[in-house]
Amino acid sequence: MSAEQWPSEWLRGVLGVCVLRILLDGPSYGYALTQRLAEAGLGAVKGGTLYPLLGRLEEAGHVEVEWRPGEGGPGRKYFALTAQGRREAAELAARWAAFTTTTRELTDGALAQQAGSS
Repeated sequence: MSAEQWPSEWLRGVLGVCVLRILLDGPSYGYALTQRLAEAGLGAVKGGTLYPLLGRLEEAGHVEVEWRPGEGGPGRKYFALTAQGRREAAELAARWAAFTTTTRELTDGALAQQAGSS
């Protein structure tokens, strides 16, 4: 299944945990985050979706913001996890893994039924 086929509500649900996961690798800026998300198979995440999420993460104390000069261009706003953000990233990843295990147990049954009827 291609990234364009993911329902938007699924992406909204998983985007926070994925952005926190990417930030575990180190500070990053918006465009680089969208590139990593696309490379991971989540498709093109628009700035109108990403930046409000980053703002919420900042308000919650999970990320801190630093402006850095650009290399021959405008400065970039880097986002870095705080200690609280690192704990949140780990907790959300664990909860998301448990959630996907639960949903897989349910949805795999639908695939088995479909395979049995064909």
